[in-house]
Amino acid sequence: MIKRKGSAVWSGGLKDGKGTVSTQSGVLNQSQYGFNTRFENGPGTNPEELLAAAHAGCFTMALSAQLGEAGMTAQKLETTATVSLDKVDGGFAIPAVHLELVATIPGASDAAFQEAARKAKEGCPVSKLFNANITLDAKLQA
Repeated sequence: MIKRKGSAVWSGGLKDGKGTVSTQSGVLNQSQYGFNTRFENGPGTNPEELLAAAHAGCFTMALSAQLGEAGMTAQKLETTATVSLDKVDGGFAIPAVHLELVATIPGASDAAFQEAARKAKEGCPVSKLFNANITLDAKLQA
């Protein structure tokens, strides 16, 4: 079993407080986050964009594996994940994630590509983590 760690430190109240997030690898090291980075457009990061980056990365790696199993190798896979944060029942929830993929795979048929993308979306460990509607627009370009 592989275990990875992330941590957060917070000081103050919800709106006036400030926090930092860090990752075990050190890629994020006391990166700033707060109310203004989550609900406004302040400098720093927020949980939803970190989840989006994690989902895009996981899905894209899973797709690479699915393509390999189908005898295809991508020249380039570019995925953007959009995490939706909505106010529901007095709180907040993530009801949906949309994956947008543009792929360059020499010699690939669209049918085989779409099947690999569908399997990757369903099989990616981060997809399995979300209790949300996950949609995918996958475009194969020449």
